[in-house]
Amino acid sequence: RKGRASPGVDLSYPMLYSWLHLIALTVYLGAIAGFWLMLLPSVAAMETHKDRIQLLARGLKFYNPLQIGALGVILFTGAFQLTELKAIYRERFIQQFGETLVVKLAFVFVLVIFSVYQALGVGHRFVRRYEAGEDVSADQLSSIIQRLKGANWGILILAAITLWLGIRMRA
Repeated sequence: RKGRASPGVDLSYPMLYSWLHLIALTVYLGAIAGFWLMLLPSVAAMETHKDRIQLLARGLKFYNPLQIGALGVILFTGAFQLTELKAIYRERFIQQFGETLVVKLAFVFVLVIFSVYQALGVGHRFVRRYEAGEDVSADQLSSIIQRLKGANWGILILAAITLWLGIRMRA
């Protein structure tokens, strides 16, 4: 299957999926690292409670869709690449990739749960509370930040394992 990138240039879909996968992975890992290294320290550096709430809400409003969107692209491009591999390897697919793929998909499943929990279960709910004008006490804000941090640690660990398994499959 070939598509046309521009007149006279053939672009294979598997190559496009690989590039999209790599770009989305970079965006996803960058978002996770940026959350930990930029947003949370910036929130902690704010002088007033109101400023901390406002900065966290604004940061999460950008971070949540970026993280979930990049993860969605990673999942779909990964699935498209697996479809191509199954077509190439046919009956040898399970022998070549089966064990590693099952383990990787299990970690991916848990990674998706952690990411959705962080972005939608904690982050989005906090943003909606902020936008509705609800009060958030210092204790509640601290609890929200702790849950975001805990989920982020899980995401970092699961993403590292999943990335290592993906590299192992390509080797």
